[in-house]
Formats: sequence, structure tokens, C-alpha cells
Amino acid sequence: MPIKRFKPTSPSRRYYETLVGDLTKGYKVERKLLDVQKSTGGRNHWGRITSRFRGGGHKQRYRVVDWKRNKVGVPAKVESVQYDPNRTARIALLHYADGDKTYILAPDGVKVGDQVLSSRNADIKPGNALPLRYIPAGTMIHAIEIKIGKGAQLVRSAGTAAQLMAKEGEYAHVRLPSSEVRLVHLSCRATVGQVSNLLHARVSLGKAGRTRWLGRRPHNRGVSMNPVDHPMGGGEGRTSGGRHPCSPWGQLAKGKKTRVNKRTNKFIVKARSAK
Repeated sequence: MPIKRFKPTSPSRRYYETLVGDLTKGYKVERKLLDVQKSTGGRNHWGRITSRFRGGGHKQRYRVVDWKRNKVGVPAKVESVQYDPNRTARIALLHYADGDKTYILAPDGVKVGDQVLSSRNADIKPGNALPLRYIPAGTMIHAIEIKIGKGAQLVRSAGTAAQLMAKEGEYAHVRLPSSEVRLVHLSCRATVGQVSNLLHARVSLGKAGRTRWLGRRPHNRGVSMNPVDHPMGGGEGRTSGGRHPCSPWGQLAKGKKTRVNKRTNKFIVKARSAK
């Protein structure tokens, strides 16, 4: 999956890059697995901006991905590896032996024609889904459940992988990509391997317009605003802000701890911020 660079026929083309070779040629999107995807522009149901610098972008259709992998014991063949506009990873279209079709996150190394299985007796190879109880310690995994049967919630972005460190009682110690070590119940399901599209973070978009295609609007700094718009705004000429970096509402941006979910603190063995 190399990065393709283009001849500098224009200033923006000089730094324009794409990934080639990782998608199945001539694939067809499974229409029954498409859903409506509405663009919010960062607004809530009152029309107020709750997520800044979003809007525009290309129209998208949502691909319904099977996060639960609950077709236990039914083998499936990888029909194609496809692009998904809603996530950084690639998705794989599976054709099950009983005729069903679903999308899953495409693990790195899985090719068209490969067979995958969701079962406690499945082999430890990329694409197979098993409860953590039956996965050997040291295995690289992704698409991890937090609540039994709810579906994968952790480790789903391109190129990421967690490691099953150890098992103790009814819980497994899982080291996440952030280096946090977390307890996950052994009955929770996970998929073996690393998520596909490893070079996603290294691709240069090349021009501002390509960022707008993705629905990202320009992000302007607080020090460039007026005092009425931001606590760090104002001043004759350029200033460093005159106070600690913060959000427009005064929330400190550097160093202040923002985690408030005390209920799940007991599941964190080692925090990601620990030295």
C-alpha cells in the first residue's frame, strides 16, 4: 500500500498524496448495507454550534458495519476491501456461508478470498473474532468490546492495535494504543490483528480544498480574534495571549485534567499519562 505522489503541475499538486493498491479494483458498494448520513455542520437540535470548525464537505452515505460479530460459527469469505468515507480504516465486505452479507473493519493483511470466522474455536489469525478468554496473551487485537454483547468500541481507527497483556480472574489486561492499560471482561469479543490503512496519518492532503471536502472548516486561533470573541483575543499587534491558553469559554487547554468518569476509574490499571 504505497503512497502515490504527483508531478507538481500546480502549487497544490506538489504536495498532493494518495494511497494506492489497498482497495479491490472495480468493487461495488452493497446497497442494502447503506444508510442515510445527515450532515449537522456541528450544530445540535437547537441549531447552536457545539463542535466548531465543521461544515460543508462531500455528501456521504453511511456503511452499516457489523461491530458485534455475532454470527458465531458461520464462516465468511472476504469479497472485497472498500473505502469508507466515515472512518479512516478500510472496510471488508463479507459473504457468509448462509448467504448473509456484512461489512467489518478490514484488518491489515486480509485479502480478497480469505476466510474469517467468529467463534471461540477460531484460529488466531487476522480477521477472526473471539472472546478475550480464548485469545492467547501477547496477541495484537482491535475492535474490542467494553460491555459484553454491545459491540466493538475500542481500537477502531486506521493502523491501531491493542495488546492482550495478561488475564487475571474474570478480566484481561489490555494495553491500548494510548499506552493505557485497562481491564476488559474476558467475555468481551475482540478481533485478531491490526486495523488496516497503516499509512493514513502520513498522507499529505496537499491543499486546503481537500480538507474542505472532508467537512473541516478553517480553524482560527484565539489570539487572532477580538476580545469579545475569545479571552486571548485583542492587543495591538501579535501577542502571546496574555494569559494561559484556554478555550473561548475559559476552559484551560494545557495540563488541566478533564476526566470526570469516576465510575470507570477502577478499570484503569495504568493511566495513559503515567510515566
